[in-house]
Amino acid sequence: MSEPTHESEPVRIPDHDLDDLVATVTRLVADSRKQGETLARLTDDQPSQEDDAQVGPVHPEGAESPSAPARGNSDASEEDGPASVFILALGAKAYAEELAALTNWVHDLLLPVYGREITTGRPWCRQWQEHPEAVARLHALWLAWQQLTDVKAGLTGPSTWHRDHLDPALLQLRTPDGPFGACTTSAARPHHRLLASPEPAGV
Repeated sequence: MSEPTHESEPVRIPDHDLDDLVATVTRLVADSRKQGETLARLTDDQPSQEDDAQVGPVHPEGAESPSAPARGNSDASEEDGPASVFILALGAKAYAEELAALTNWVHDLLLPVYGREITTGRPWCRQWQEHPEAVARLHALWLAWQQLTDVKAGLTGPSTWHRDHLDPALLQLRTPDGPFGACTTSAARPHHRLLASPEPAGV
């Protein structure tokens, strides 16, 4: 005959297991609270982040420059961290800082190693920072370089960067009908001109 079970007896958890359980629950509660606060902040800041996304790239004819103050609540959103790592999505202050770092990389590594000669079939512009498309493409190229030249990318990382990122980016940037199509086509004759972009359709 089996012994009767005593349902009224409490379950006894060893003290060391109890401490681990309490610590785990405390951590989970704290993580849950942080996630709730982050979600609430993202929901509250969404309009200002959309406004900030419009600030950043240099546009011709009097548009806001990277050093211009951002609209909306950009300071608060930048303190919380950008919603995107892409340079065109940054507020004015973060854009200016990112552009300065990008410029160092372009001038110290990209151009000395991969610049090649300037020709009519391979134009370039010394004032590339004023071409929004060039800034966007070069920044994306730089982000990929940072990831794929890291040790964690493995031995094929640099090769992947050349094949999948560098070659396509340079083809787009330095094609005669690319963003530098009206700029320098001879190193002896520096020239800079922004090409007109299509006007948005009227509403």
